[in-house]
Amino acid sequence: MKPAPFDYIQVECADEAVALLAEYGEEARILAGGQSLMPILNMRLAQPRVLIDIARTADLAQVRADSDALAVGAAVTQATVERRTGLMREVPLLAQAFPHLGHFQTRNRGTVCGSVAHADPSAELPLCLAVLGGEVVLRSSAGRRSLNAEAFFQGLLSTARQSNELVEEVRFPRARDGARYGFLEVAMRHGDFAIVALAAMVDQAQIRIGIGGVADRPWVESFVPMTGSDLDEALNQLAWDLGARDDQHASAAYRRHLVRTLGRKLLEGLQ
Repeated sequence: MKPAPFDYIQVECADEAVALLAEYGEEARILAGGQSLMPILNMRLAQPRVLIDIARTADLAQVRADSDALAVGAAVTQATVERRTGLMREVPLLAQAFPHLGHFQTRNRGTVCGSVAHADPSAELPLCLAVLGGEVVLRSSAGRRSLNAEAFFQGLLSTARQSNELVEEVRFPRARDGARYGFLEVAMRHGDFAIVALAAMVDQAQIRIGIGGVADRPWVESFVPMTGSDLDEALNQLAWDLGARDDQHASAAYRRHLVRTLGRKLLEGLQ
């Protein structure tokens, strides 16, 4: 299939994009890399009146290392962040997750903010943002507001973004002193969306583990450091709490099994 007819507007800056979102609202879609949007348009699951192309907006194509976070603008490609010198030092969880994210061709086009805005529960970047306790900066003609990942992701392909708001940037907290980070996933083929993905941050005070591909959004749990049967029990409870369901890719029982086995492997390697 091909998309329904739409108007195409290429903007030069974020101000233009925000003004157009204020004008068109629900009838507009933001186009950056197009890796999530174009298949949806081709299947006519969305039929916007206008596409607003932000790919050439210099003010949205910036990566900024603040004292507490790595801020990634809406037009920054995944490959740009993946190839960033020092990423393993700045945000090691991202550095570990990127090789699992699609293929290098899609990472060259797809944007970090686009993946977060799409909110696929099997996607790696929303999971990393949630585990790290990152933020999404939303901008409209009325101003800016920041939401933490827990408040932003609301369900399957559903977020707290309003129709007149642009996901201007996402903020990934920088690595904490003494913390260790890890990422694992199982997919049908390398580059496919995860059947189950796990991301974790461990320090002396807590284990923070996130699960993707099971619930309708990234799911994050925190508990005190533990090993042995205590860890097995905690992971088993987490596996059941996720409410896994059978689908064409995997059974609920298999997903629970992956949460238990991969979770133990990941956390034992970090403690």
